[in-house]
Amino acid sequence: MEIFYLVLAVLLFIGLVLIHEWGHFVAARRGGVEVEEYGIGFPPKVWGKKIKTKKSKFLFSVNLLPLGGFVKLKGENDADQRPGTFGAAPLSTKVKIMMAGVFMNLVTALVLFTALAWIGMPKLVENQFTVAGDTNLISEVQNQDVVLVSEVVANGPADRAGIKTGDQLVSLAGQDIKATERIGEVAKENAGQTVEAVIKRGDETINSRVSLNAENNGQGYLEIVSESGASGYEVRRSTWSAPVVAVGLTAQFTELTFKGIGHALKSLAIGNPSQAAEQVAGPVGIAVILDKVSEIGFNFMLMVIAIISLTLAIMNVLPIPALDGGRLFVTLLYRALKKPLTKEAEEKIHGTGFALLMVLFVVITVVDVKRFIL
Repeated sequence: MEIFYLVLAVLLFIGLVLIHEWGHFVAARRGGVEVEEYGIGFPPKVWGKKIKTKKSKFLFSVNLLPLGGFVKLKGENDADQRPGTFGAAPLSTKVKIMMAGVFMNLVTALVLFTALAWIGMPKLVENQFTVAGDTNLISEVQNQDVVLVSEVVANGPADRAGIKTGDQLVSLAGQDIKATERIGEVAKENAGQTVEAVIKRGDETINSRVSLNAENNGQGYLEIVSESGASGYEVRRSTWSAPVVAVGLTAQFTELTFKGIGHALKSLAIGNPSQAAEQVAGPVGIAVILDKVSEIGFNFMLMVIAIISLTLAIMNVLPIPALDGGRLFVTLLYRALKKPLTKEAEEKIHGTGFALLMVLFVVITVVDVKRFIL
């Protein structure tokens, strides 16, 4: 069953991209703009087929880089005024085309959140939005295989690394920690080295670098006192309030997403791109997350898909060059300045933006590999 859920999760994730691009596709055709290609992933092309309809024909392609998808329109630059081109379309039509993908992902997230509220909504964050008068706890699972920090020795390795009392120690030096005695074993194996410790503090997962003692000074190599604890999750169900819960959750997770973006930007500003990359996940990270939630069950897998759909909507509404929001921002900016947006200027802006996104993609992938695999 876990394999089935994992395959289903991957298919649903691909479906989010298709839904996003389908929004652009439909909006373009309705606005009289010709679609030349509908692509999954980014080039180089792996496979393609010409699709003919009563009104038009376009190339459907599958591409090598699994970073999303695209719809290629005729005359995509703003300066192209040929009939049937994106450039010749009215501004209102351009706005609809560029924001159609965002709209589709937002609607998809709302639909999934509503369905989850009906069948059983996993609680993923503290104070997760719900309507108290119409919410029933339908299941609660407790796991006894976690290790909690009950005491941190002052000025010891753990204290210097920022580990606090009450934290859950998830892993040390890449080794999962599910028993208190495992801490001493792993710490002894890596004595005198600086290793990574992953801890959970409430709903936050924190990666810290810990310089272990070279010798056991009587307080251990990590200098903490630990104890076995319990972690778990609960699933809650709503009835008439399900659509309300969906809207409330959308607002709550949108706020959390912007906070995460803020932390990432702050890390970039202080010259720490690796820490910034840890705030997000690329294809490797998403694959690992989908694999983990598929082990828990259908509801959790669907919850993650809904959050990813919402995240796609948020990222594509931001003024990031090469993405939908960036293209719209540049178009509106040039209109406000009453300057012509030439093909050369548009390609330079979005080409640079795309190149930066590719660099960020590589950094995120490297961080994901180190975080989840190595």
